Amino acid sequence: MTFKWKDYRIKSGDPRKTMTLAVDEFIRRFLLHVLPSGFHRIRHYGLFAGPRRAANIARLRELIAAEGSSALSNRRAAPASEGDAPVVCSACPCCGGRMRVVEVFARGAQPRAFTTKPVGTDTS
Repeated sequence: MTFKWKDYRIKSGDPRKTMTLAVDEFIRRFLLHVLPSGFHRIRHYGLFAGPRRAANIARLRELIAAEGSSALSNRRAAPASEGDAPVVCSACPCCGGRMRVVEVFARGAQPRAFTTKPVGTDTS
């Protein structure tokens, strides 16, 4: 199957190109763009959509600046209860975001078991 498509990355010259694919490969690629029944495509949604985009971006920058100046990183918080290790806030080595160390244990040792309650099971 041969079809034409437009390469938007090309700034000069003719951005229209021709591609030949096997029919099954064309159908596979085409169906990647088809949504299942009951779904609706949303192109612009969230904080960066609509007329309040500029105001939202300005507010986000204010919040980021306030968080950075409050010196939250590299600070020890008080333990939540007796027996709990203190929570250490530091910078993530990969992304630079805030990382909370919940537990530190020796090499070869097992971490303590955390008990979690399923949502909606209130024992009180």
